[in-house]
Amino acid sequence: MGLLCSRSAPVPAEVSPVPVPPRRPDRPVPRPPARGASRQAPAARGQAPGARGQAPGARGQARAGRQAPAAPRQAPGGRRRSRWGARVATTLSVLVLGAGGIGHAVVTSFDTGIGRVDAFKDMKNRPRAGTGTNILLVGTDGRDKITMAEKVRYRLGGAPCHCTDTIMLVHVSEDRKRASLVSLPRDSYAELPEHTDATTGKKHGRHPVKLNAAYAEGGPNLTVRTVERMTGVKIDHYLEVDFTSFMRTVDAMGGVQICTARPMHDAYTGLALPAGTHTLDGGMALQYVRSRHVDGASDLGRMQRQQRFVAALIDRATSNGELLHPVRFRKVLDAMAGSVRADRGFGTEEMLTLAKAMRGFTTASSEFTSVPVGAVGVRVKGIGSTVKWDAAGAKRVFDAIRADRPLAARPAKAAPRRKPVEVAPREVRVQVYNGTRQHGLGARVDAALRATGFLTTGTPFNAGRRDTARTLIAYDPRWDRSAMSLAAALPGSELRAVPGQGPVLKVTAGEDYRAVQPVRAETPAPARQAGGVPAAVTGDQVVCP
Repeated sequence: MGLLCSRSAPVPAEVSPVPVPPRRPDRPVPRPPARGASRQAPAARGQAPGARGQAPGARGQARAGRQAPAAPRQAPGGRRRSRWGARVATTLSVLVLGAGGIGHAVVTSFDTGIGRVDAFKDMKNRPRAGTGTNILLVGTDGRDKITMAEKVRYRLGGAPCHCTDTIMLVHVSEDRKRASLVSLPRDSYAELPEHTDATTGKKHGRHPVKLNAAYAEGGPNLTVRTVERMTGVKIDHYLEVDFTSFMRTVDAMGGVQICTARPMHDAYTGLALPAGTHTLDGGMALQYVRSRHVDGASDLGRMQRQQRFVAALIDRATSNGELLHPVRFRKVLDAMAGSVRADRGFGTEEMLTLAKAMRGFTTASSEFTSVPVGAVGVRVKGIGSTVKWDAAGAKRVFDAIRADRPLAARPAKAAPRRKPVEVAPREVRVQVYNGTRQHGLGARVDAALRATGFLTTGTPFNAGRRDTARTLIAYDPRWDRSAMSLAAALPGSELRAVPGQGPVLKVTAGEDYRAVQPVRAETPAPARQAGGVPAAVTGDQVVCP
């Protein structure tokens, strides 16, 4: 990112490459902006000249228009709903750090400092228990516990709603070598069973709601009951964290590293990140995981960012030996005290047993996915816009959870960490030329680019000159976003705009070529594994390289 175009390098000699069909440019004629989209920052914010900060896409999307701030959504009763998400990460850090062998007394201090809830009281007709351990992790609004300065800085005005809109189902495998996290959209269409309202005491019959309303009406118990009915998965433990704990825990850990392929701005949360790698403190992390208006993906995009953050937090916890020190670990636990709640059965002994069994847990041991969605924005009378699950796809995911099967494909060896880019490599067409006297260099570059996903022609040519010192990427300005993805894979290469060149990018390999940097789309397109199970990713695939 941030590479500058040069006018001094020559354009490769025109050689007839293998014919390829024309493709629409990265940036076609602008269309009216989608709701919730925001204009991205210009090149001054970290992109090369010509890049427009568009949302990731297969064949180019129109630039989003400027979005005027809208009134905040309201929870039942007119209270503002929380948008922050991913509080679950703090609880995961306890398990991960505990795996390092931290003593019984330290974990006991955490056990006595957290609140307790009876999440499974009087529950009947529950699903049959599967293999492994299932934990329901939810995030609640804790803005009443932070300072006024923090409320202003991180856009947390309004009264706390004491509700939840982030729900994750975590499955820890029976052998304790894998943790699978499945995000459940807060606006999922759900039907609550008969219950008594936790706030008003009024009895309710079965009725439809959005999933996040389960907590508002019946607290942890109704939330567990509703999720079990929707997923068919028996919940073993319940953990709840508010964003006060989230912020302070991230700070206690020394911050978390996040990578973004393009500038990220959200006027609602105050998020303002240029493209690149950033270490986020607690407040900035809160902005990152709350943001819904970064792109047109809204809540679904936000869930992906939450998952990336959890992976980064696990990476931070497992790759830094300092965090396994009892003093640092105690600081993390102290930051969480008073704002974490758990079921009565999840005490010191259970935490230690799980933590010790997970000794050696790494980022690659975690995997992330979201429940398959069939339709978004489905209007339901009296409820509003909802998300409908893909029933068949959801069943396959939760069947795998019950059977203790991994959700992500496991490579034979650890995959290299890939740098995030806007345009997926498979959408970038490349013709390679050898600009040196090194025999076979063009073929090596072509093979390396194809191995990382780029759509090369497979037939490299010799350039008109054989003394190219620096690798050159020639591109049509209409495909500037594709050029940035290719430049990320060829560190140190020189970009040159060639109007009218067309959709095929031309790489002239120079004497400076050493290797191709593996890259990945920042927001991967939905895919499916064999059997129809939605594709999941392991933590090491989404953290910073």
